[in-house]
Amino acid sequence: MNDVILTTPTELAALIYDQVCKALAEQQPTPTPAADPERWMNLQDLIDYLPDHPKPQTVYSWCHNKLIPYSKKGKKLLFQKSAVDAWMESGHRRTFAQMQAEAKQPKR
Repeated sequence: MNDVILTTPTELAALIYDQVCKALAEQQPTPTPAADPERWMNLQDLIDYLPDHPKPQTVYSWCHNKLIPYSKKGKKLLFQKSAVDAWMESGHRRTFAQMQAEAKQPKR
């Protein structure tokens, strides 16, 4: 024999609301540690973070030639996310339109 549960429309709405909120909370992405600009990354974190995913040997070469900002703790290389972001931005090349706009501005 099946049990029948009677509820009021208000109770039913509250039950549905609770279940929808629970389902949405499970779907929310968890914040990634990479979002923290002061986060320190190890070599593998850096490789995963950089868009072209360089080989470890490439990163070691950059460090040896002092091309990328890094710190060392013992034998371990560490990279601060904000410094890496600034380093990547400094290598940004201007577009032709940006250069034209700069050329049209009066020099002081």
